[in-house]
Amino acid sequence: MNFLMSLHDGLVQWLGFGLLEASIWQVVAYALVVTHITIAAVTIFLHRAQAHRALDLGPIPSHFFRFWLWLTTGMVTKEWVAIHRKHHAKCETEDDPHSPQTRGLKKVLREGAELYRHEAKNEETLAKYSHGVPNDWIERNLYTRFSWQGVGLMLIINMALFGAIGASIWALQMAWIPIWAAGVVNGIGHFWGYRNFEAQDASTNISPWGLIIGGEELHNNHHTYPTSAKFSIKPYEFDIGWAYIRAMEMIGWAKVRKTAPKLRQGAIRPADKDTLEALIANRYEVMAHYGRGLKEACTTELARLKAQGEQHSAKWQQFKLAKRWLHRDQDRIPQAYRAEIASVRAASPALDKLLLMREELRQLWTRTNVSAEQLVSDLQAWCHRAEESGIAELRAFSMGLRTARA
Repeated sequence: MNFLMSLHDGLVQWLGFGLLEASIWQVVAYALVVTHITIAAVTIFLHRAQAHRALDLGPIPSHFFRFWLWLTTGMVTKEWVAIHRKHHAKCETEDDPHSPQTRGLKKVLREGAELYRHEAKNEETLAKYSHGVPNDWIERNLYTRFSWQGVGLMLIINMALFGAIGASIWALQMAWIPIWAAGVVNGIGHFWGYRNFEAQDASTNISPWGLIIGGEELHNNHHTYPTSAKFSIKPYEFDIGWAYIRAMEMIGWAKVRKTAPKLRQGAIRPADKDTLEALIANRYEVMAHYGRGLKEACTTELARLKAQGEQHSAKWQQFKLAKRWLHRDQDRIPQAYRAEIASVRAASPALDKLLLMREELRQLWTRTNVSAEQLVSDLQAWCHRAEESGIAELRAFSMGLRTARA
């Protein structure tokens, strides 16, 4: 009888406090640490190292991340990499596995994990997009073959350490990646936020500080330079995943293969082949700079209207709208605003000229049937017309472009 009572008391004690008898704050700290490690494993190992080959990981971090992801997510490397590569290859089309532009934001937010599981069953996707992923004995015979047993072991570990509340920690771990990665990054990261660059898709930066999702918050930066191991671009942006990569690199656990290009500048000189190469290699950064010139031109027009006492007129509202949208590619301007944008262009020859020459500049890297010599000649002609246009923003941009070095 005493044995049964002792067993009962011990069981109750374990269910209430677990082996560690941790306080609530220790439980919270543990949950935050383990979920953050999972985020780091996804962004560093699955995303940057495996899917995009932006860095090479040494055997210690590589095997740790593989084991940790098996333990805390049950995701198979081959499946995750293939689905993500297909997302980039087919971005914002019907073939994109999880685009909110084609499937709707609510569906991606609510059913992101289901969309992932559905695409993981597509053998054509796996065969086409999964090349180069780990295929050793432990991958084939444990991580892939028994993918769900890892999360089952995690449940046992959590409950052993913390008792009944360990099940809640486990549930949080299981929901962490579906909520933040499958839902927030894949959903909000292609729907709402700010854009540094006019990438060819709808990607956005959710936040300039990549802390909670390991740097994945800087999604527009990533889609602009997908093979870069570093997601932060602007001085005010922070990518904690990059901080971890640099730390591993310093101790020999990682080797960065590529980061985003940086535009080098020198003295002003006539546009030449070097200028053209710099323009093409840094086209997103160059066009972002051009966009700032467009905003400045809109500000000048708004100041003119204010001086004329028209700050409450319909034209004032149209120019405010133009300042928000004119720097975007034409197909990214909402259909509802295009008529008003056309009215602004008709009312402002300077803005119309800026937009026409922006499109001409873009042609320099989209025309594939023209020789390099002809493109250099076209660039020289473009710079000459820009500097003779009488538009201050256009002249300043052209002169800055002529300082570019490849």
